[in-house]
Amino acid sequence: MSDIIQLLPDSVANQIAAGEVVQRPASVVKELLENSIDAGATEIKVIVKEAGKNLVQVIDNGKGMSDTDARMAFERHATSKIREANDLFSITTMGFRGEALASIAAVALVEMKTRTAGEELGTHIEIAGSSVISQQPVQCAVGTQIAVKNLFFNIPARRRFLKRNSTELRNIINEFQRIALANPHIDLELHHNDVPLFILPKSNYRQRIVHLVGKSVNNQLINVETRTPLITINGFIGKPETARKKTGDQFFFVNNRYMRHPYFHKAVMTAYEKLLPEGAAPAYFLFFEVDPEIIDVNIHPTKTEIKFEDEPAIWHILSAAIRESLGKNNIVPSIDFDTDDSIDIPVAGHAAEIVEPVIEVDPTFNPFEQEKSSFSSGGGSVSSGKNKKESVEGWEQLYAGFEKDERQSSNDFYEETELVQQTIPASEGEDRAFRSERFFQLKNKYIITAVKSGLMLIDQKRAHERVLFELFMDAVTSERSTSQKTLFPEELYFGGEDAALLRDIMGELHVFGLEVKETEEGKFLVYGLPGHLENISGSDIIDGILSDHKTGEIDLGEKIREQISASMAKKAAIPYGKVMTQEEMTELFDRLFACSEPAYSPSGKIIVTIIGNEDIDKLFI
Repeated sequence: MSDIIQLLPDSVANQIAAGEVVQRPASVVKELLENSIDAGATEIKVIVKEAGKNLVQVIDNGKGMSDTDARMAFERHATSKIREANDLFSITTMGFRGEALASIAAVALVEMKTRTAGEELGTHIEIAGSSVISQQPVQCAVGTQIAVKNLFFNIPARRRFLKRNSTELRNIINEFQRIALANPHIDLELHHNDVPLFILPKSNYRQRIVHLVGKSVNNQLINVETRTPLITINGFIGKPETARKKTGDQFFFVNNRYMRHPYFHKAVMTAYEKLLPEGAAPAYFLFFEVDPEIIDVNIHPTKTEIKFEDEPAIWHILSAAIRESLGKNNIVPSIDFDTDDSIDIPVAGHAAEIVEPVIEVDPTFNPFEQEKSSFSSGGGSVSSGKNKKESVEGWEQLYAGFEKDERQSSNDFYEETELVQQTIPASEGEDRAFRSERFFQLKNKYIITAVKSGLMLIDQKRAHERVLFELFMDAVTSERSTSQKTLFPEELYFGGEDAALLRDIMGELHVFGLEVKETEEGKFLVYGLPGHLENISGSDIIDGILSDHKTGEIDLGEKIREQISASMAKKAAIPYGKVMTQEEMTELFDRLFACSEPAYSPSGKIIVTIIGNEDIDKLFI
């Protein structure tokens, strides 16, 4: 039998490695930015075109590379960050992965110019698909310039799997934000198709957060700071009233490296317990400083999942630090032990005579007795029972009325029941079951009504979502959308990611009657709302749309109008907990069953269910 195992060529091995390192254009941006930071750059400029599919260029003023190092940087497992295996447990730099540049060069056209401060000329290298095309001296600035062109040009299948430009750009912005937050001491710029998205000057952590997330967050940040022998935690958390269901403003960093950590996220949520509405999450920007030897950053190819030696201890430290910050800012009740106000405690004098208190007890008191006058008037007062017992004469009257026939007693019972439950009085000879036109609310969440087959339960919020969704779609399809001008335009501020998405969908929002205009970088004015919406602001609608987009519920494709309709309906629908009148429940019921799909919400969730008569009967067996 002939041998069948063989070594792969370097070009093929690099393409396989690229599958882990280079998943999309955002991966290229991340790797190149981390290399620039490790090179000591204080100014970094990122230029992307067509969401990075055609070009990702990173220009920095770092220390640069010699001609030999420039060539070696594109070899597999080549790195300047580690020398032996033990170095993996004391890593303090960012881009230590040895196959990063080699993997990028295996699936793209790469052009690099670099020069060190001690050299007059730099090095210019061109590589395509792991093959070096040229290397020659060049005149360039100190630092490194890398241009990655036509990503996945030699792997068409991978290129076809890239998402739309809006989605890929959002991922690039995410990576850029994470690195920018961890490095406020660096000037950073991001340009897309020659349009500047971020221009971030050197600043402190708070200013960097404001520049990235928006000016509105500035007054909503609470400082967090704690130092222990195990860990140092610094950063900011958001006030509970600013918590939203929109994800994306939650950031953990360890030794200036971004990480995802659901376990520590739960610690934050525990600290906010009973302060947030259901499903909402606060914004937080928390920076951990720990000994590199107690963490493992190599458990995931992207190094965003990090393992700690003593996670339970850090969990409790983090939760306690957040609770302390919330208490200091009067978000949760706290005791101030530093107050100067003294409390006067009365002290009995030595000359004062101490008298034993006297308690009067009435042994004849019966708490079950009632005054006849109170009973007859419907009052609830009890007999004082003082000095004498109430006469028991006339006890025969207790049994008066039992001579009435059974039919009369039954009618009296029904009258009492109808009075308490406020049901519709039934005419003589009519069945006294619930009538189908009558509705009841259960926990201010479900509407209950009787039907021939049993009891129908309706989810009031989902029912209203379906009604609004079809209303939006009918208006858009027939081009009858109306906009109600606001007396005072609502000002909204968004960071780069949300602002970029909002720019892409502003035209579609106008179709629905939601008129939005950008007046300056990151500042938007809402001066028109859909005419048939009430008691909802433009910020509520837009936040809902942006949140759905981030969670993958909205894709900027052919069905965007349908998806925006569903998102707006979900945000504008009546909430759980709302007490509804009979007229409101009747109207919602009628409008729901006039819809084309009354049984399911726009997201496919069940609206209506019926408990059959047989199932009800079984409950009484």
